[in-house]
Amino acid sequence: MTTRLASPGAERRALIVLLAVTFVNIAGFGIVIPLLPFYGQSFHAAAWQVGLLFSVFSFGQFFGESFWGRLSDRIGRRPVLMITIFGNGLSYLALAFAPNILIACLIRLASGFLSGNISTIQGCLADVTPPAQRAGRMGVLGSAFSLGFMTGPGIGGLLAQPSLGTFGFRLPILAAAVFATLSALGVVVFVRETFVPKAPGVVLVSRRQALGDALRNPVIIRVMLVSLIVVSGFAGIEATYGLWTQARFGWGPPQIGLCFMLTGGCGAIIQGLATGRLVRRFGGIAVLTAGVALIGVGMTTQGLAPAWPVAVGGLFLVTLGQSLTFPNISALISQSAPPDRQGEMLGLNMASNALARVIGPIAGTAMFVVSHAAPFVAGALLALPALALARAVGRRMVGGGRV
Repeated sequence: MTTRLASPGAERRALIVLLAVTFVNIAGFGIVIPLLPFYGQSFHAAAWQVGLLFSVFSFGQFFGESFWGRLSDRIGRRPVLMITIFGNGLSYLALAFAPNILIACLIRLASGFLSGNISTIQGCLADVTPPAQRAGRMGVLGSAFSLGFMTGPGIGGLLAQPSLGTFGFRLPILAAAVFATLSALGVVVFVRETFVPKAPGVVLVSRRQALGDALRNPVIIRVMLVSLIVVSGFAGIEATYGLWTQARFGWGPPQIGLCFMLTGGCGAIIQGLATGRLVRRFGGIAVLTAGVALIGVGMTTQGLAPAWPVAVGGLFLVTLGQSLTFPNISALISQSAPPDRQGEMLGLNMASNALARVIGPIAGTAMFVVSHAAPFVAGALLALPALALARAVGRRMVGGGRV
């Protein structure tokens, strides 16, 4: 039930390996995400079917996060990462040759289940990081995510050829499969187990009890709700962003890929260099609250943008807000859970995020049909209750929050 790695040198080596694996894995994921609206359109899919491509992935991830996070507390982090990342590479391979939108959605469902390993990666990092340093380290991990999202969309935008129809998206999706395979090989060769699983005979609590423990914890339930609300709003925008920029500014995959690349780079710098320092100076709750507020302002700016430079500025504010918000959410959960239940609790949080990514794209694409600005308005309004909850976390932290 304890970590295997304790020395500062071992911590640094584990951190470097985890960051490299995360970067390569997320770069592959980032190749596909900005292309999905156009990929769906290549099947002559309606807007709601494009939203479904996003939602079914998150539906699979909803079950995957709690399953894999819980399993990693039982058998260790390393085997879970190997299974999920290799499997995800195979799902990209299948997606490249999907014959129609229905099969593509089913593949995305399986891919989502196999992609539910973010909590396992976070659990690895928490295993080798003292509690006081977790917000900063989660920020560094977020930086690797952002760098992956910066690199992936740029590659996808350059490789995609929408004029060729569905065939024109095969090469970037195959590139994503290669990235996932490289990441999985990185786990096999370089990642060492960071967690001593429960001894045989030790009974794990049921999923229902685990959820009940999270709901009763005054810190975990509130930060999970912050995450659920914020991600719901952003997912609605994410699912319609390609269609929105195409309608407003005449953008295609190259422009969208470049936009994601630039904002992802900014997010990587902020999370890697600033988040930890800001937390040490102002405290995690203050930084979390500021992050949620910036997300709301950024969404409002994008929705009202009269020209594309203003829209990109709004997206930067959202990226800045997320760079401050999500590392703190993960750190607060890991600090509030016992060492042998971190994967479980982080998995529940990522499952709630996946649920938000089921609801958000469906609602966002439905609103987009009514008004192109509606998803941005909804996202900005959702930031208000999230802001109130973030402030409430600070008051609850005084009383502690162990599961």
